Amino acid sequence: MSIHGHEVLHMMNGNNYTESSLLDAIKSKFGEDAIFHTCSKSNMNAEQLIAFLKAKGKFKPSVDHETKFTVDNKKICKH
Repeated sequence: MSIHGHEVLHMMNGNNYTESSLLDAIKSKFGEDAIFHTCSKSNMNAEQLIAFLKAKGKFKPSVDHETKFTVDNKKICKH
């Protein structure tokens, strides 16, 4: 079963991550072998999903941590 990328974005809400800590959080919550999809792309592993979401501008720098980022809630699709 494939998991929508929105699930990851919602999980990120209110938290700050590095790419490494986000990868760990995704694998912890959804499993090491989880497969993800979005509205425009499918069959991604966690690493590919992070790269895709980053390229789509879904993350914003964290206010509290210079080296971390969080989800940009304005860029989560509402469907």
